[in-house]
Amino acid sequence: MADTRRRWPHDVAIALFSMSLPPSCHRPAATLKPAMKTLTDHLAGYAAYHRHVRNVATHFVGIPVIVVSVMALLGRAALDVGGVSVSLATLTWLASTLFFLRLDLRYGLSMAVLTGLSLWAGHALAALPMAAWLSASLGLFFGGWVLQFIGHIYEGRKPAFVDDLTGLVIGPLFVVAEAGFLLGWRREVQAAIEARVGPVGALSARERGVVLGR
Repeated sequence: MADTRRRWPHDVAIALFSMSLPPSCHRPAATLKPAMKTLTDHLAGYAAYHRHVRNVATHFVGIPVIVVSVMALLGRAALDVGGVSVSLATLTWLASTLFFLRLDLRYGLSMAVLTGLSLWAGHALAALPMAAWLSASLGLFFGGWVLQFIGHIYEGRKPAFVDDLTGLVIGPLFVVAEAGFLLGWRREVQAAIEARVGPVGALSARERGVVLGR
Protein backbone atom coordinates (compact mmCIF):
# COMPACT_ATOMS: atom_id res chain seq x y z
CA MET A 1 0.00 0.00 0.00
CA ALA A 2 1.33 3.45 -0.88
CA ASP A 3 2.34 5.63 2.06
CA THR A 4 -0.78 7.54 3.12
CA ARG A 5 1.37 10.44 4.29
CA ARG A 6 2.28 11.09 0.66
CA ARG A 7 -1.30 10.87 -0.50
CA TRP A 8 -3.22 13.20 1.81
CA PRO A 9 -1.88 16.50 0.30
CA HIS A 10 -3.31 15.32 -3.04
CA ASP A 11 -6.62 14.55 -1.33
CA VAL A 12 -6.65 18.05 0.18
CA ALA A 13 -6.21 19.61 -3.26
CA ILE A 14 -9.09 17.53 -4.64
CA ALA A 15 -11.34 18.57 -1.74
CA LEU A 16 -10.54 22.25 -2.19
CA PHE A 17 -11.41 21.98 -5.88
CA SER A 18 -14.70 20.24 -5.09
CA MET A 19 -15.68 23.14 -2.81
CA SER A 20 -15.92 25.35 -5.90
CA LEU A 21 -18.48 23.05 -7.57
CA PRO A 22 -22.27 23.46 -7.21
CA PRO A 23 -23.95 21.32 -4.50
CA SER A 24 -25.48 18.99 -7.09
CA CYS A 25 -21.99 17.81 -8.00
CA HIS A 26 -21.19 16.65 -4.49
CA ARG A 27 -23.95 14.11 -3.91
CA PRO A 28 -26.99 12.54 -5.61
CA ALA A 29 -30.30 14.37 -5.28
CA ALA A 30 -31.70 11.51 -3.22
CA THR A 31 -29.21 12.21 -0.41
CA LEU A 32 -29.55 15.99 -0.23
CA LYS A 33 -31.48 15.78 3.05
CA PRO A 34 -29.57 13.46 5.40
CA ALA A 35 -30.75 12.82 8.95
CA MET A 36 -29.64 15.38 11.51
CA LYS A 37 -26.44 14.25 13.20
CA THR A 38 -26.10 14.39 16.97
CA LEU A 39 -23.37 16.15 18.94
CA THR A 40 -21.57 12.84 19.44
CA ASP A 41 -21.86 11.98 15.74
CA HIS A 42 -20.20 15.24 14.72
CA LEU A 43 -17.46 15.19 17.35
CA ALA A 44 -16.64 11.50 16.90
CA GLY A 45 -16.53 11.88 13.13
CA TYR A 46 -14.08 14.76 13.45
CA ALA A 47 -12.11 13.13 16.26
CA ALA A 48 -11.46 10.05 14.11
CA TYR A 49 -8.98 12.20 12.16
CA HIS A 50 -7.48 13.78 15.28
CA ARG A 51 -6.24 11.20 17.77
CA HIS A 52 -2.53 12.03 17.82
CA VAL A 53 -1.71 14.36 20.70
CA ARG A 54 0.52 16.57 18.54
CA ASN A 55 -2.16 16.92 15.90
CA VAL A 56 -4.69 17.97 18.54
CA ALA A 57 -2.16 20.46 19.95
CA THR A 58 -1.63 22.14 16.57
CA HIS A 59 -5.40 22.47 16.18
CA PHE A 60 -5.64 24.17 19.58
CA VAL A 61 -3.65 27.02 18.03
CA GLY A 62 -4.43 26.76 14.32
CA ILE A 63 -8.23 26.67 14.48
CA PRO A 64 -8.72 29.76 16.70
CA VAL A 65 -6.28 31.65 14.50
CA ILE A 66 -8.25 30.67 11.39
CA VAL A 67 -11.56 31.66 12.98
CA VAL A 68 -10.20 35.14 13.81
CA SER A 69 -8.82 35.50 10.28
CA VAL A 70 -12.15 34.52 8.69
CA MET A 71 -13.98 37.04 10.88
CA ALA A 72 -11.45 39.66 9.84
CA LEU A 73 -11.80 38.87 6.14
CA LEU A 74 -15.60 39.04 6.39
CA GLY A 75 -15.59 42.03 8.70
CA ARG A 76 -15.33 44.62 5.94
CA ALA A 77 -18.25 43.34 3.89
CA ALA A 78 -21.75 44.23 5.08
CA LEU A 79 -25.40 43.78 4.19
CA ASP A 80 -28.33 46.08 4.88
CA VAL A 81 -30.69 44.31 7.29
CA GLY A 82 -33.76 46.38 8.10
CA GLY A 83 -31.89 49.58 7.50
CA VAL A 84 -28.97 48.47 9.68
CA SER A 85 -25.57 47.62 8.22
CA VAL A 86 -24.52 44.17 9.45
CA SER A 87 -21.14 42.68 8.57
CA LEU A 88 -20.88 39.24 7.00
CA ALA A 89 -18.72 38.30 9.98
CA THR A 90 -21.61 39.04 12.34
CA LEU A 91 -24.03 37.04 10.20
CA THR A 92 -21.54 34.15 10.18
CA TRP A 93 -21.28 34.32 13.97
CA LEU A 94 -25.07 34.28 14.28
CA ALA A 95 -25.51 31.30 11.93
CA SER A 96 -22.79 29.26 13.65
CA THR A 97 -24.20 30.08 17.09
CA LEU A 98 -27.65 28.84 16.09
CA PHE A 99 -26.11 25.65 14.69
CA PHE A 100 -24.11 24.93 17.86
CA LEU A 101 -27.06 25.75 20.14
CA ARG A 102 -29.17 23.26 18.22
CA LEU A 103 -26.54 20.57 18.80
CA ASP A 104 -26.06 21.22 22.52
CA LEU A 105 -27.10 24.11 24.78
CA ARG A 106 -23.99 24.23 26.97
CA TYR A 107 -21.56 23.89 24.09
CA GLY A 108 -23.64 26.33 22.09
CA LEU A 109 -23.39 29.00 24.78
CA SER A 110 -19.64 28.42 25.12
CA MET A 111 -19.18 28.69 21.37
CA ALA A 112 -21.27 31.87 21.25
CA VAL A 113 -18.93 33.53 23.74
CA LEU A 114 -15.67 32.27 22.25
CA THR A 115 -16.57 32.92 18.63
CA GLY A 116 -17.96 36.26 19.79
CA LEU A 117 -14.47 37.14 21.02
CA SER A 118 -13.13 36.07 17.62
CA LEU A 119 -15.73 38.30 15.99
CA TRP A 120 -14.57 41.25 18.10
CA ALA A 121 -10.92 40.58 17.20
CA GLY A 122 -11.85 40.18 13.53
CA HIS A 123 -13.66 43.51 13.46
CA ALA A 124 -10.64 45.14 15.10
CA LEU A 125 -8.43 43.82 12.30
CA ALA A 126 -10.99 44.86 9.69
CA ALA A 127 -10.76 48.44 10.96
CA LEU A 128 -7.06 48.61 10.04
CA PRO A 129 -5.87 50.28 6.83
CA MET A 130 -6.41 48.10 3.76
CA ALA A 131 -2.84 46.81 3.42
CA ALA A 132 -2.48 46.03 7.11
CA TRP A 133 -5.91 44.36 7.26
CA LEU A 134 -5.30 42.16 4.24
CA SER A 135 -1.77 41.11 5.19
CA ALA A 136 -2.72 40.34 8.79
CA SER A 137 -5.88 38.44 7.86
CA LEU A 138 -4.27 36.34 5.13
CA GLY A 139 -1.17 35.77 7.25
CA LEU A 140 -3.27 34.39 10.10
CA PHE A 141 -5.41 32.34 7.72
CA PHE A 142 -2.57 30.57 5.95
CA GLY A 143 -0.49 30.30 9.12
CA GLY A 144 -3.34 28.52 10.88
CA TRP A 145 -3.73 26.03 8.04
CA VAL A 146 0.01 25.34 7.93
CA LEU A 147 -0.06 24.46 11.64
CA GLN A 148 -2.92 22.03 11.08
CA PHE A 149 -1.26 20.36 8.10
CA ILE A 150 1.86 19.84 10.22
CA GLY A 151 -0.33 18.15 12.80
CA HIS A 152 -1.75 15.80 10.18
CA ILE A 153 1.76 14.69 9.27
CA TYR A 154 2.03 13.30 12.81
CA GLU A 155 -1.48 11.89 12.52
CA GLY A 156 -0.63 10.18 9.24
CA ARG A 157 -4.12 10.93 8.01
CA LYS A 158 -5.72 13.59 5.83
CA PRO A 159 -7.82 16.41 7.37
CA ALA A 160 -11.45 15.61 8.19
CA PHE A 161 -12.92 18.10 5.72
CA VAL A 162 -11.47 16.12 2.81
CA ASP A 163 -14.14 13.46 3.42
CA ASP A 164 -16.81 15.69 4.96
CA LEU A 165 -16.95 19.47 4.50
CA THR A 166 -18.84 19.88 7.78
CA GLY A 167 -15.46 19.35 9.40
CA LEU A 168 -14.75 22.99 8.59
CA VAL A 169 -17.60 23.95 10.95
CA ILE A 170 -17.05 21.28 13.61
CA GLY A 171 -13.34 22.05 14.04
CA PRO A 172 -13.83 24.97 16.48
CA LEU A 173 -16.33 22.92 18.52
CA PHE A 174 -13.84 20.03 18.64
CA VAL A 175 -11.17 22.32 20.10
CA VAL A 176 -13.55 23.59 22.79
CA ALA A 177 -14.68 20.06 23.62
CA GLU A 178 -11.12 18.68 23.85
CA ALA A 179 -10.03 21.61 26.03
CA GLY A 180 -12.98 20.86 28.30
CA PHE A 181 -12.04 17.19 28.50
CA LEU A 182 -8.58 18.18 29.73
CA LEU A 183 -10.29 20.12 32.54
CA GLY A 184 -12.57 17.23 33.41
CA TRP A 185 -15.72 18.67 31.84
CA ARG A 186 -18.39 16.68 29.96
CA ARG A 187 -16.89 13.30 30.75
CA GLU A 188 -19.97 11.59 29.33
CA VAL A 189 -19.34 13.18 25.93
CA GLN A 190 -15.66 12.24 26.06
CA ALA A 191 -16.55 8.64 26.92
CA ALA A 192 -19.02 8.43 24.03
CA ILE A 193 -16.43 9.75 21.56
CA GLU A 194 -13.66 7.47 22.80
CA ALA A 195 -15.99 4.47 22.64
CA ARG A 196 -16.19 5.08 18.89
CA VAL A 197 -12.69 6.25 17.93
CA GLY A 198 -10.44 5.65 20.93
CA PRO A 199 -8.54 8.11 23.15
CA VAL A 200 -6.01 10.76 22.18
CA GLY A 201 -2.49 9.32 22.25
CA ALA A 202 0.95 9.36 20.69
CA LEU A 203 0.28 6.89 17.87
CA SER A 204 -0.27 7.71 14.20
CA ALA A 205 -3.31 6.40 12.36
CA ARG A 206 -1.23 3.61 10.80
CA GLU A 207 0.17 2.62 14.20
CA ARG A 208 -3.37 2.49 15.59
CA GLY A 209 -4.36 0.14 12.78
CA VAL A 210 -6.81 2.58 11.20
CA VAL A 211 -7.82 1.64 7.65
CA LEU A 212 -6.84 4.60 5.46
CA GLY A 213 -7.23 5.66 1.87
CA ARG A 214 -10.99 6.14 1.83
